[in-house]
Amino acid sequence: MKLTIPVVVSLTVLAAPVVSFAQSDTGPTRAQVQAEIVQIESAGYRPNGDHNTYPASIQAASARVAAQDPSTSGVGGVVSGSSGAGAPVAIVPATREGMKSIYFGR
Repeated sequence: MKLTIPVVVSLTVLAAPVVSFAQSDTGPTRAQVQAEIVQIESAGYRPNGDHNTYPASIQAASARVAAQDPSTSGVGGVVSGSSGAGAPVAIVPATREGMKSIYFGR
């Protein structure tokens, strides 16, 4: 009996993090999925259409939807600020006095 209580308490403490992270990824809601289906169908995809062209037809409809919505283009937007890429680098020639041997001081 004396050993049972510490074992139960320790197992509870160890299981608490597992239970707390169980529902971290919820995914899209039913309304979001239905809205995406309506968008794809309005772009010209017919789910009951020709089954021989399935991958190409849904990809074309997805591309038309993505072209209408710039936030899903997959290409980055405008970034403010500047970059030093391509800027000239000042090269200072090494002189004998400026260079030191790795054995300097020995």
